[in-house]
Amino acid sequence: MAYLNNIGLYFLMIAEMFRKPTKWSVMRTLILKDIDDLIIGSLGIIAFISFFVGGVITIQTALNIDNPLIPKYLVGFATRQSVILEFAPTFTSIIMAGKVGSFITSSIGTMRVTEQIDALEVMGINSLNYLVFPKTVALMLYPFAIAIGMFLGILGGMAACVLGGYTSLADYILGLQIDFDGFHVTYAFIKTFIFAFVLATIPSFHGYYMKGGALEVGKASTTSFVWTAVVIILLNYILTDMMLGQ
Repeated sequence: MAYLNNIGLYFLMIAEMFRKPTKWSVMRTLILKDIDDLIIGSLGIIAFISFFVGGVITIQTALNIDNPLIPKYLVGFATRQSVILEFAPTFTSIIMAGKVGSFITSSIGTMRVTEQIDALEVMGINSLNYLVFPKTVALMLYPFAIAIGMFLGILGGMAACVLGGYTSLADYILGLQIDFDGFHVTYAFIKTFIFAFVLATIPSFHGYYMKGGALEVGKASTTSFVWTAVVIILLNYILTDMMLGQ
């Protein structure tokens, strides 16, 4: 019953988030701050992970193609498919659930512990709109970060391929171009938008409705990471089956 109660409370939180909006001059400042904290602040780790994981995918693919009848351009093809379809939108989002999600939960949870949220309510401010809505809007730019991750993942695969001598640059580029389906990119960005909403709202839910002191803030951050990752994985399965399944 506790799970059902939390699910219902989560959807009520989302509905309440859009009621009684905060004044635009204040909201604009909050949104810009959250863009800096959540998106720009995450570009470094996204770029680092994407580049080297792209290289690892290329190396593992090349090492497993030991049959001379298999064309070498499949290394580039496999790297492209892996990075665009799964790694960039899904696994990066799970990593961001740890970084961005924990930040959101701890920041809102600290405000709950120190009674700052109660002070907002006393002043007649819709605290959910003030705290959660800017983060949701800011994370709508998350696909921009994922696009950079896609590019760097493929670039990292190219660097590993050429520097390691696994195949020629021409074969790698041919693999990137062959049988390219533009809908795969569309599918990846649709997933990313949905994951961005999850990244903004589930950690906010656990921070906003937590009870206790400083210790409970840490526990709420851990719980929010686990549930955000679980929801992302479930949504990934559902969306893949709906959009790519036959």
